[in-house]
Order: sequence, then structure tokens, then C-alpha cells
Amino acid sequence: MLTSLSIKNYALIEDINIDLQSGFTIITGETGAGKSIMLGALGLLLGDRADFSSIRDSEKKCVIEGNFSISNYKLENFFKKEDLDYEPNSIIRREILPSGKSRAFINDTPVRITALQNLGTYLIDIHSQHETLSLGNSDYQFEVIDTIAKNESLIIEYKSELKEFRALLKRFDELKEEQSQAAKEYDYNLFLLNELEEAQLQAGMQDELEERYEELNNVEELTENLGSAINYLQQEEIGSLESLKSVRSHLSRIAQFSSNYESFYERIQSAIIELDDLEAEMTSALERVEANPEELETVNQKLQLIYNLQKKHNAENVEELLKIMNDLREKVSVTENAETALNEVQLAIKEQEARLSKTADKLYENRKKIIPAFIEQTEQILKDLGMPNARLNIELEQGEEFLSNGRDRLEWYLAANKGGSFKEMKKAASGGELSRIMLAVKSILAAQSNLPTIIFDEIDTGVSGEIAQKMGEILQKMGNNMQVIAITHLPQIAGKGASHFRIFKEDNEETTRTRIIRLDEKARIEELALMLGGNTKSDSAMAHAKSLLN
Repeated sequence: MLTSLSIKNYALIEDINIDLQSGFTIITGETGAGKSIMLGALGLLLGDRADFSSIRDSEKKCVIEGNFSISNYKLENFFKKEDLDYEPNSIIRREILPSGKSRAFINDTPVRITALQNLGTYLIDIHSQHETLSLGNSDYQFEVIDTIAKNESLIIEYKSELKEFRALLKRFDELKEEQSQAAKEYDYNLFLLNELEEAQLQAGMQDELEERYEELNNVEELTENLGSAINYLQQEEIGSLESLKSVRSHLSRIAQFSSNYESFYERIQSAIIELDDLEAEMTSALERVEANPEELETVNQKLQLIYNLQKKHNAENVEELLKIMNDLREKVSVTENAETALNEVQLAIKEQEARLSKTADKLYENRKKIIPAFIEQTEQILKDLGMPNARLNIELEQGEEFLSNGRDRLEWYLAANKGGSFKEMKKAASGGELSRIMLAVKSILAAQSNLPTIIFDEIDTGVSGEIAQKMGEILQKMGNNMQVIAITHLPQIAGKGASHFRIFKEDNEETTRTRIIRLDEKARIEELALMLGGNTKSDSAMAHAKSLLN
């Protein structure tokens, strides 16, 4: 439950701090005093979008902080999943900086807004005046029935299965399209593939062929220059090797005189060994050089084939041609194995559809099972709220199409008066009747859920007198099991609260600000008298106010 709320520099609020209790709490105040501002601040704590224009003083930051007692609501797993420190008394803080940037914290740990939104669903249900109209909305009607039927985990399972089912259907359509396109191009792709495969391409072969072509195409130049080079190394009088050997002979005679001379000798010895090896390899290479017109022609043909294929496929090298060949092989394979691939996906669709149908059937049965008791409870509460002849009918039909939350069609119908015919909820009920029906629904949901706090923003719209008294009793009863906060204009409801706050605007010479104070018994009587007497505290209004509190 919400144990305290602090709001600083937000709209007309300069700085307010209120401590809240369990049970039924009342908030009253004149229209425009700032009740909606307080709800807006709470909305920010629950992850609503921040608006820089709502800052009172644009040079200071806006801070909204709520303390929540959550020890009884089994939220440890949520905190663990969000990687947050769990505290039985947790603090949520929202800040809007003068720069316009918004920040959020849970127990002083920075979090994303989605974390606030997810946590908020476990903490507070804020019922706005606009929400009453959602009674005629199919999504809201499903939400009520599924909450009572405890379908939450089943709906999560269904949505996951539906996502997989739709992905398979999409894959099937894509595969059909791919195969249709591939079939049109099959003959041409097969021709290109065969052409590439016949070329017997291998990575690196182009470099090898080009090198071999240069050797075969320049036999005379190779023979002449290799021979001359070997001759210069081998000649007895002027050959490089012979000259180096003479140098070595001279150095050998002085090598023992110092390490420096010995180093000269060793280095010349290494050079002779290296030149000996080089001469041997060059001689071997010369022996292998021979004219071979047939091989030259073969190498040239292979290279021309590669060059033609590169030009045809706009490829820079053999490696790119190999990749193109693999792509063509896959396209051809798709066409040749089309039936098998389609059958595999169709089988997967059939199996997923069976799983999805089973889950949808469970949802249908769970919903169908709780509807009679829900109708009976709702009608009984409506009798207490001055609608003794109201009858509720809920039609649930299972179709064939897989929808976002099952295969069911759901519609609520109301016959508000005796002998009246059933009509769709949104067409059958007046504003006051909708308020009473919504309160009946909320009270049933409150008994089913483990939600700590519910806030009603003028749930009493369109009602008065004895009906308001009954509404107050229901809200008071709800407060026995959870924290209920009601913003109201009706003294009959206000008198039922265990605690009472008054919101009002205060003017000074420069600004207007919103304030909120807790009322003691005397102040409550005066507030109720004003609500009863239209801003006048007559003796009769004061007496009536005392009776409402008693």
C-alpha cells in the first residue's frame, strides 16, 4: 500500500507531503483545487510520460516520491528479475529536471520507465472518470472476466503460442513466394550453376594459373637470364662465388687475432653458403624451364574461361565466383526440394495450431465457468445500489479465428429496468448507472485480486442521496481488505472514510499554490456541512454532517 506521497514543484504544488493509512481514505476539494494534479503526480510514479510544462518553477527540478509497503504482496521475484534490491518498504521516485530530462528510481537504483510501469501494475489501480466508459469496450470486458477466471498465465502462454503460429504462417507464405520466383528462374539458374561447376573452380587457382602462364609464355627470357645469372656465380675467374671464396681465404688467416675479424669470417662464410643454395635452386629451376605449347594453350584456355565467368557474373576473383555458385546451388535446391520444404512447414503449422487450440479451449472453459457467478454477484451489488431490476447478460461464443486473447467473442448486455430488453452495455446504461456498474465490478475484482491500493476519481458521477450512501458503504467494505482512496464531491461517501484529506488552492500576492491537509473530526464536520449546504454551514447542515460521520 501507499504509505506516503511527496510532491515538489509540480503544477500548482510547491511542496506537499502526506502520510496515508490502510482502509478507506477520502479526498475532497472544490473543482480546480488540484485533485487531478495529485493523480497526475501519481501517474508519473507509475510510469506515465513526463511533461516539462508541468514543472512549477522551470529553474528547479520536480520530484515525486512514493513510499510503498509491499511485504505482503510477494514481489521478491519481480525485484530479482529487474535486478533491483528488494525492500519491504520500497521507495519510487520520479524526477523531471530543468533540462526536460526525466529520471526514475526504485530504492535509489536508476530504472527505465518500463520498470515503473511493470511494478505499478502490482501496486495501484487508478480508476479515472474516463475509465467508466470502458465498460462497453470489449477489451476491458475480457480483462474483467480473465482477472476473475485467473487466466493471466494462460493468456501469456496463448500469446506466445500465437506468435509462433503466426511466424510459421508467415514463413509458409514466404516459402511459397520464394519457390514461385525460383521456379520461374530455375532453368536459367541451373544453366549458370552447371557452367560454374564445369569450370572446376578452386580458391587460389587463378593466381596459380596466371603465374604458370607467365612462365610458359616467357621460356626464352627465363632460360637466358637464369643461365647468365648462374654463369656469373660459377665462373672460375670472375664468378661471384669464387671471389667470395678468395675473400674467405684471406679472412681465415686473421680470424684468430680478434673477435671482430672472426665475425667477418663467419659472415662471409654464411654468404657463401646462401649463394651456394641459391645457385643450386636456380640451376634446378633452369632445368625445369622448357617450352610446352600444349600446356601453354591449356592454361590460357582456363584463364580465359575464368575471365569470362568473372565478367559475366561481375565478380572480381574466383572466391566471389564460388560464392555465386553456392547461392545458385541453394536457389536450385529450393525449387527441387519445394514440396518437401512446404510439407515440413505445413506439418509444423498443424502441430502449433493444435497446441494453440488446446490453450484457447482452456481460456474459453475458464471464462464460461465464472460468468454465472459473476453475473449473480454483480446483480446483487446493483440491487444494493438502487438498481433492483437490473439484469446482466454476458454472451461468450467461441469462433474459429485465433484472436489476440483466444478465439472468443464476448459482449456484455444490460437490461436496466423491469421488463426492459437487453442492450449492449454502452447503449443501455446512463452515466449514473455506468458508475454503479463500474463500482460493482471493481468491488468484485478487489475481492479477487491481491492489489494493495485502488484509487477512485469521482466514481460517484451521476448518483446522489441514498445511492451515494450505498456506494460509500461498498467502498468502506472494500477498504477492509485493501487501501481504498476516493476523490469525491458527495458528503454521503466522504462520511464513510477512515481518514479525510482536503485539497485547496491558496493565493498570495505573487502565486497560487495547491495544498492538502488531513482533517480532524471537527474539520471533517465543517467540510461535510459545506458539501451539504452549498458553502454555508447552517445548523441543519452541521447536524447532518455529524450524523454522516456517526
